[in-house]
Amino acid sequence: MKTIIHVNQHVIRRNRQHGENEPVLTLKTYKDNRYAHTAIIRDASGSEVARIVYQPDRPLSCGARVWIETHHAVEAQ
Repeated sequence: MKTIIHVNQHVIRRNRQHGENEPVLTLKTYKDNRYAHTAIIRDASGSEVARIVYQPDRPLSCGARVWIETHHAVEAQ
């Protein structure tokens, strides 16, 4: 089943302005929408291949509050 992961910048801004910690990731399928702070992407065997992380209290040194982590090769196009 196809899943689209949407990063909601409006919620990121609202969390920052009001000191809230609402989930900023929306995992959308044709059936439903789920909301999360972290989305783990797994392969067919169930192994984690990547994760999308929202950590407003511990941003990266560049200031990013949302990022993707993986130990697999990443191809740029």
